[in-house]
Amino acid sequence: MLVGVTKEIKNHEYRVGLTPAGAAELVRNGHQVLVQTQAGAGVGFSDAQYEAVGARIAPDAASVFAQAEMVVKVKEPQPDECRALRPGQVLFTYLHLAPDPEQTRLLVESDAVAIAYETVTDDRGGLPLLAPMSEVAGRMAIQAGAKALEKSQGGSGVLLPGVPGVPAAKVLVVGGGVVGVNAARVAMGIGAQVTILDVSLNRLKELDALYGPRLQTLYSNRANLEDALREADLVIGAVLIPGAAAPKLITREMLALMKPGSVIVDVAVDQGGCAETTHATTHQEPTYIVDGVVHYCVANMPGGVARTSTLALTNATLPFVLQLANKGYRRALQDNHHLRNGLNIHRGKVTCEAVARELGYTYHAEF
Repeated sequence: MLVGVTKEIKNHEYRVGLTPAGAAELVRNGHQVLVQTQAGAGVGFSDAQYEAVGARIAPDAASVFAQAEMVVKVKEPQPDECRALRPGQVLFTYLHLAPDPEQTRLLVESDAVAIAYETVTDDRGGLPLLAPMSEVAGRMAIQAGAKALEKSQGGSGVLLPGVPGVPAAKVLVVGGGVVGVNAARVAMGIGAQVTILDVSLNRLKELDALYGPRLQTLYSNRANLEDALREADLVIGAVLIPGAAAPKLITREMLALMKPGSVIVDVAVDQGGCAETTHATTHQEPTYIVDGVVHYCVANMPGGVARTSTLALTNATLPFVLQLANKGYRRALQDNHHLRNGLNIHRGKVTCEAVARELGYTYHAEF
């Protein structure tokens, strides 16, 4: 199979879908790899490193899309990239379709085969290709929130760990999944007072057993959420419903409960956000203020630490890339139902039930 890798074009996105080590594995398995020039430059991988392992360098993205049987990316394809896809061509990347009707429409019209990292599953009920970036985003959320709390950034001027004689800040984490736990770990590690909300009592019991009195756990309902928002200096939105849009748990009215200069870091922004006032921002202009509350809603947070993120992501994706290349996408999806769960669009049909439900498409279970 000819596997193509393009340079990411989203604002301040430097990650790359395949490292030279990954390209080497594909070549060893008898495949060809075509990499757009400078695709890995932002994370320290030169064209020469790809060529050294047997990959070819393409002058532009158009050349990759025109030749590759499968395109491996990181972020969702931008409109021009969607239009460059060929009928039957495989796209393997993050998609986050539920809150993005335009991208969904363009992918349906492309007649391509779009497989989303974020809906691939595993035997433990997890999302193995989403988890690495969720870990990064969760940990980044605290450092982003700490910066946004600075007075010069519009925040209240509170230092997360406090100092002797001055109390530490209060951090509220909404959601006890991978993002939430990683955010809570970092916040506790620097000395903040941390509360985590979740709807799963079993999950709250696990977290209580793991962290004890350092972490306050609360069942997630409206009353507990409102009480916690009143006290919080920093709120981390970490809610996920796989494949679907995030529920709007923090309403516009709730902002009035929050302290002036408090901060919301909505990591769920890729799925539309869990705050009603969330809209996607970029690393170039990461924050905005609504009703005195600073919102940090960067839609590609892990892109800010692109080297770490690329290595973590490709460690997880490469085995699936090899399955798709070695077997062809049909056989690979038939043999691995977890990879099959990643299929969101197939030849003009929506094959992810959550996306079809959110956006009003007919769901097609077969491909």
